[in-house]
Amino acid sequence: MAAVGAAVDLSVAGGMAVVSPVSGEAVATLRTHTPAEVDAAIDVAAEAFRAWRMVPPPRRGELVRLFAEELRAAKEDLGRMVSIEAGKSPSEGLGEVQEMIDICDFAVGLSRQLYGLTIASERPGHRMMETWHPLGVVGLITAFNFPCAPWCWNAALALVCGDPVVWKPSEKTPLTALACQAVLDRAIARFGSDAPAGLSQVLVGGPEVGEALVDSPKVALISATGSTRMGRIVGPRVAARFGKCILELGGNNAGIVCPSADLDMALRAIAFGAMGTAGQRCTTMRRLFVHASVYDTVVPALKKAYASVTVGNPLETDALVGPLIDGRAYESMGEALEEARSLGGTVHGGARAEVGGASAYYVHPALVEMPAQEGPVLRETFAPILYVMKYTDLDAAIEAHNAVGGGLSSSIFTTDMREMETFLSARGSDCGIANVNIGTSGAEIGGAFGGEKETGGGRESGSDAWRAYMRRATNTINYSSALPLAQGVVFDIG
Repeated sequence: MAAVGAAVDLSVAGGMAVVSPVSGEAVATLRTHTPAEVDAAIDVAAEAFRAWRMVPPPRRGELVRLFAEELRAAKEDLGRMVSIEAGKSPSEGLGEVQEMIDICDFAVGLSRQLYGLTIASERPGHRMMETWHPLGVVGLITAFNFPCAPWCWNAALALVCGDPVVWKPSEKTPLTALACQAVLDRAIARFGSDAPAGLSQVLVGGPEVGEALVDSPKVALISATGSTRMGRIVGPRVAARFGKCILELGGNNAGIVCPSADLDMALRAIAFGAMGTAGQRCTTMRRLFVHASVYDTVVPALKKAYASVTVGNPLETDALVGPLIDGRAYESMGEALEEARSLGGTVHGGARAEVGGASAYYVHPALVEMPAQEGPVLRETFAPILYVMKYTDLDAAIEAHNAVGGGLSSSIFTTDMREMETFLSARGSDCGIANVNIGTSGAEIGGAFGGEKETGGGRESGSDAWRAYMRRATNTINYSSALPLAQGVVFDIG
């Protein structure tokens, strides 16, 4: 078997073509891993777990610290790889690598803070406590739009928690995954023999590789990033074997612009959140509810911003909007806009841009004024479409905001404390991320990322997300030898 995740041939005839959305042309051909190789990789990871779980957590944190050093040295190269393979702007590519560095720094500190509780016992002469232990092999499945950061959110925590990782990246962005693994391999080489073989591996292939990972009883946790459609497949299959899941899925994210909002601030946040990364973020703003009293100010300003935004090759220009990932994404955008028109929507923008060749798909972002929240507004289309609707009552706006399936992030723009607190309250936004006076896109690693409401989701990155990568044991210690086994029960033990 070839070395998993490292020595994949880039010139195999009949292999998996890697196409850059920047040009629409193939930039590499990779040999995909067979089902037997997937099983072998999982076996290697399971054996690595037996050794890695016994390495002290602060020592495991040292590996992640070294990885952060290697990431800093490779930041420019990795960022450019993201731009080539995912079509992101250079600043967004570099920003994604910076997220990897940030979570590594977080995880290094975490390696000394895997705390359990001391619990009061109701029995005299007893003490209770909880202990957190490594969980096992962690299988990671990631999407094209963030080809490296979500892997690192998971991998950095998993490694300090004592778990090996097996990564199946999107078939659209495997080169970035292989590059990330190469950088981690440098850190492992510096770390030394405490790191067992197979601690981190990359599997290249299509859905069949992901299915093998999902179905393997030797994989304790599956953390998957992608569409809600994918989550509906992964979740039940993992549950059928009583495995654990973290699902960070799509987000039909919305913002609310209140009468008291700082409109300049709101407009900048909305425009970037809706158009950045060509609308291909799980946190992209896709719906906007604007109070009737400011609607005629906000919408014309947004139309102006949409008309002036630059669309171009991210490797050659400083354009805000780069390419869609492929032709299917372009078709989905066209279908959604046509449906919106049929429901009385007014579409501004949305045409294909004359950038790149025939196989590259660049579009002008679309702003759509909708009379009601229906049809495509209720679904997530992974493209730069922002549906705008008018409201007069905040409670009704929040109800409409929550009336969609996918919901990852949310925003309200207001300077009214009562409106802000209502949005953040139990009857406010039902999303895992609820922001005030910033857009829906972007999340700091210190706060756990996720909580996609339709699936029950999961949490990656900061806060207490580390608990998902460990198993908890409650320990009860009897330090009173005179206490009988049970009240009123005495055994004759001779």
